[in-house]
Amino acid sequence: MPVSFQGLVPYVFVQSVSASIEFYSKLGFTAARTFGRNEGAEVTWAWLQCGDAALMIERASHPIVASQQAFMLVLYVADVSAVHGELASAGLAVGTIHRPFHAPDGLFRLSDPDGFELTIRQQ
Repeated sequence: MPVSFQGLVPYVFVQSVSASIEFYSKLGFTAARTFGRNEGAEVTWAWLQCGDAALMIERASHPIVASQQAFMLVLYVADVSAVHGELASAGLAVGTIHRPFHAPDGLFRLSDPDGFELTIRQQ
Protein backbone atom coordinates (compact mmCIF):
# COMPACT_ATOMS: atom_id res chain seq x y z
CA MET A 1 0.00 0.00 0.00
CA PRO A 2 1.44 3.42 -0.91
CA VAL A 3 2.17 5.96 1.80
CA SER A 4 -0.49 8.63 2.23
CA PHE A 5 0.99 11.97 3.27
CA GLN A 6 -1.04 14.61 5.08
CA GLY A 7 0.97 17.54 3.72
CA LEU A 8 4.36 18.87 2.72
CA VAL A 9 5.96 22.01 4.17
CA PRO A 10 9.11 23.61 2.73
CA TYR A 11 11.86 24.18 5.31
CA VAL A 12 14.26 26.98 4.39
CA PHE A 13 17.42 28.16 6.11
CA VAL A 14 17.72 31.97 6.28
CA GLN A 15 20.20 34.55 7.58
CA SER A 16 17.65 36.33 9.78
CA VAL A 17 14.41 34.75 10.92
CA SER A 18 13.09 38.16 11.99
CA ALA A 19 13.78 39.71 8.56
CA SER A 20 12.12 36.75 6.87
CA ILE A 21 9.08 36.98 9.15
CA GLU A 22 8.76 40.67 8.23
CA PHE A 23 9.08 39.95 4.49
CA TYR A 24 6.64 37.04 4.46
CA SER A 25 4.14 39.01 6.57
CA LYS A 26 3.82 41.34 3.55
CA LEU A 27 2.71 38.27 1.62
CA GLY A 28 0.04 37.56 4.24
CA PHE A 29 1.90 34.99 6.35
CA THR A 30 1.81 35.11 10.14
CA ALA A 31 4.30 33.53 12.51
CA ALA A 32 2.08 30.79 13.94
CA ARG A 33 4.92 29.40 16.06
CA THR A 34 8.39 30.68 16.88
CA PHE A 35 11.35 29.47 18.89
CA GLY A 36 14.26 31.23 20.53
CA ARG A 37 16.69 29.63 22.95
CA ASN A 38 15.74 31.91 25.86
CA GLU A 39 12.93 34.33 26.70
CA GLY A 40 13.56 37.55 24.76
CA ALA A 41 16.31 35.92 22.68
CA GLU A 42 16.45 36.29 18.91
CA VAL A 43 13.98 34.01 17.14
CA THR A 44 15.88 31.15 15.48
CA TRP A 45 12.97 29.17 14.00
CA ALA A 46 9.45 29.94 12.86
CA TRP A 47 6.40 28.26 11.33
CA LEU A 48 4.72 30.71 8.97
CA GLN A 49 1.11 30.21 7.92
CA CYS A 50 -1.17 31.82 5.33
CA GLY A 51 -4.39 29.92 4.71
CA ASP A 52 -3.40 26.40 3.66
CA ALA A 53 0.16 27.48 2.79
CA ALA A 54 2.94 26.96 5.33
CA LEU A 55 6.68 27.55 5.46
CA MET A 56 9.23 26.71 8.13
CA ILE A 57 12.33 28.89 8.44
CA GLU A 58 15.42 28.50 10.58
CA ARG A 59 18.50 30.67 11.07
CA ALA A 60 21.35 29.18 9.06
CA SER A 61 24.65 28.33 10.66
CA HIS A 62 26.46 29.19 7.41
CA PRO A 63 26.25 31.93 4.76
CA ILE A 64 23.26 31.73 2.43
CA VAL A 65 24.08 31.65 -1.28
CA ALA A 66 20.67 31.65 -2.93
CA SER A 67 22.07 30.99 -6.42
CA GLN A 68 23.46 27.67 -5.17
CA GLN A 69 20.09 26.48 -3.83
CA ALA A 70 18.17 24.42 -6.36
CA PHE A 71 14.59 25.24 -5.41
CA MET A 72 11.88 27.83 -5.86
CA LEU A 73 8.78 28.54 -3.78
CA VAL A 74 5.54 28.79 -5.77
CA LEU A 75 2.55 30.47 -4.15
CA TYR A 76 -0.90 30.19 -5.74
CA VAL A 77 -3.43 33.03 -5.60
CA ALA A 78 -6.93 33.66 -6.96
CA ASP A 79 -6.09 37.00 -8.63
CA VAL A 80 -2.47 37.48 -9.65
CA SER A 81 -2.97 41.09 -10.81
CA ALA A 82 -4.52 42.15 -7.50
CA VAL A 83 -1.77 40.47 -5.45
CA HIS A 84 0.89 42.01 -7.69
CA GLY A 85 -0.54 45.46 -6.96
CA GLU A 86 -0.85 44.81 -3.21
CA LEU A 87 2.74 43.61 -2.89
CA ALA A 88 4.08 46.50 -4.96
CA SER A 89 2.12 48.89 -2.72
CA ALA A 90 3.71 47.19 0.32
CA GLY A 91 7.12 48.18 -1.07
CA LEU A 92 8.22 44.82 -2.41
CA ALA A 93 10.20 44.64 -5.66
CA VAL A 94 7.79 42.56 -7.72
CA GLY A 95 8.62 41.50 -11.25
CA THR A 96 6.48 41.96 -14.33
CA ILE A 97 3.45 39.72 -14.77
CA HIS A 98 4.13 37.12 -17.47
CA ARG A 99 1.70 34.72 -19.11
CA PRO A 100 3.69 31.69 -20.28
CA PHE A 101 1.96 28.65 -21.75
CA HIS A 102 1.99 26.84 -18.39
CA ALA A 103 0.47 29.83 -16.54
CA PRO A 104 -1.88 31.58 -18.98
CA ASP A 105 -3.58 33.49 -16.13
CA GLY A 106 -0.26 35.00 -15.14
CA LEU A 107 2.68 34.82 -12.78
CA PHE A 108 5.38 37.10 -11.43
CA ARG A 109 8.52 36.67 -9.39
CA LEU A 110 10.18 38.33 -6.44
CA SER A 111 13.02 37.50 -4.07
CA ASP A 112 13.00 37.19 -0.30
CA PRO A 113 15.66 38.80 1.97
CA ASP A 114 18.07 35.91 1.33
CA GLY A 115 17.65 36.09 -2.45
CA PHE A 116 15.44 33.01 -2.75
CA GLU A 117 13.10 33.26 -5.71
CA LEU A 118 9.35 33.10 -5.21
CA THR A 119 6.84 32.71 -8.01
CA ILE A 120 3.34 34.03 -7.39
CA ARG A 121 0.91 32.56 -9.88
CA GLN A 122 -2.78 32.41 -10.47
CA GLN A 123 -4.38 29.07 -9.63
